[in-house]
Amino acid sequence: ATSPCSEPVHHLNIGLCKVTDCLYLSNSSAANDVHQLNGHHITCIITVTETRHSSAPPGMDCIHIPVCDSPEAALCEHFEEVSDRIEETRRSGGRVLVHCNAGVSRSAALCLAYLMKHCGMTLLEAHTLLRSCRPIVRPNYGFWKQLIRFEMDLRGMNSVQMVSSSMGEIPDIYQTQARNMTPL
Repeated sequence: ATSPCSEPVHHLNIGLCKVTDCLYLSNSSAANDVHQLNGHHITCIITVTETRHSSAPPGMDCIHIPVCDSPEAALCEHFEEVSDRIEETRRSGGRVLVHCNAGVSRSAALCLAYLMKHCGMTLLEAHTLLRSCRPIVRPNYGFWKQLIRFEMDLRGMNSVQMVSSSMGEIPDIYQTQARNMTPL
């Protein structure tokens, strides 16, 4: 079951963002805040950085996914493993924090993969939920391509397409979001 993020929007870039009852997303600073981890009852931390920065607090599982934030990085090699680990932790009553340096690209892409695989969402639905909790999420274009392939593998269809723009290839939802923005 999914639920909207209960954190105020102005705290999202520094704190843990609740995506579902068992899934949280953050940057590395929040992931190292033991008070926040304990306060949200996090039992497993999935760190997606090039190098391991720190060890998990006592009693917490820690998984390191060594991937850089580059469009060429094969993050998709970890979609199944990470999604299944999040689900396994959920079923055992635990909570998972997925984070990268900024909580914008790598960790967001892994959360999207989980939402598609284990919550039955399309990529578009998963992205809409994730952005409602953490508006700064923005996987790089290479991760978008990998997520689109993952959705095709899971569902045999795609809810998001890559399109050409003045900035290069981007997911079509970014064009839609730009058109729907109204001036203040």
